[in-house]
Amino acid sequence: MSAADGVATLLVDLDGDQPAILGLASSSGPGVGGWLDAGHDVPVDALAELETSVVPNLGLLPRGIGAITDPERLSLLGSVLAGSGRRVIVDAGPTGPSQWWAGRAESVLVVRACYLAVLRAGRVPAGTQLVLIEEPGRALRLDDIMAATGASLRCRVALDPAVARSVDAGLFTTRLPRSLRPLGRRR
Repeated sequence: MSAADGVATLLVDLDGDQPAILGLASSSGPGVGGWLDAGHDVPVDALAELETSVVPNLGLLPRGIGAITDPERLSLLGSVLAGSGRRVIVDAGPTGPSQWWAGRAESVLVVRACYLAVLRAGRVPAGTQLVLIEEPGRALRLDDIMAATGASLRCRVALDPAVARSVDAGLFTTRLPRSLRPLGRRR
């Protein structure tokens, strides 16, 4: 909720699902993947051209198309993001933060107590904290999830069906669920 608190925030989407979650059109352009894949001829300031404004204080750098594999470009991206003067949140998806982001900030894994979600997350870097989304009827216990991922518990959050429906419908930024409206009013 840093953007809602008035903190300039950049969400970097390496997984490709944030536009859908936020109710934005999917990006078929280059995005951060294109910038990384383009090589050293494309300058750092080109990243700003790829950014989309979501709501006040929140920008999105979409995944777009292109490979996210060049270690040198990833390291450069990490340096640029760390020096941006904004709070940066990286949705690294199943690939995890890897070495290019490690040590620059805290690493947080947000996961449901679902076997497939935990399997997809795999082992996470040392020091990663776990935010467990709890929902009724899940068989995995907290100890199971911590053992499988190597993360330590930061907090537990109860699943809010209204938030899940809003995300599923692509309405999260345009029709904030009632339970989150007080957060949206902070400025």
